[in-house]
Amino acid sequence: MIATGVTSPFLAPLKLTLMIALFISMPALLHQVWGMIAPVVYRQQRRIGAWLLSASIMLFYGGMAFAFFLVFPMMFSFFTSVTPDGVAMMTDIGLYLDFILALLLAFGLAFQIPIATFLLVWAKVTDVQTLRKSRPYVIVGCFVVGMLLTPPDVFSQTMLAVPMWVLFELGLLASGSVAGRQGRSLAQSAG
Repeated sequence: MIATGVTSPFLAPLKLTLMIALFISMPALLHQVWGMIAPVVYRQQRRIGAWLLSASIMLFYGGMAFAFFLVFPMMFSFFTSVTPDGVAMMTDIGLYLDFILALLLAFGLAFQIPIATFLLVWAKVTDVQTLRKSRPYVIVGCFVVGMLLTPPDVFSQTMLAVPMWVLFELGLLASGSVAGRQGRSLAQSAG
């Protein structure tokens, strides 16, 4: 690695330390926010909210781990393999750190799709049938997001788009089970 900026040797480690501290402390911060919100919501909403918070944290860290352990090795080996002969690949430490942090954040946020799908169905913004009919658009949308958030190579775009689609399907399954339970409880209370 090289440092082309005057402040890069100082700011890059500082930025890395700040981001690691934020990523590690995020569950505690979210727990504190939930502690302020929980007293004003109903008991059932409190249970679902606690479950969603836990699942969201696990999915975020899972997305970051997926990017770090699977996507980065493949992506970097691809980039080094296409480096032309006679060109020395010397990455700037600041640009490298920005690239890594942006992709970690993108994968962490992309892995929140099941939570977003569940919340949309639970809040009755849409229903599971409508989302199932929209599946082709969701698949295309996943590849568009993969194209926008990753470097311009097919491998990293696919490595983001396919998990996003699979996570959308998992969100549909979770939403379908909750929607089915809500429908059965409404039928029992009406009958």
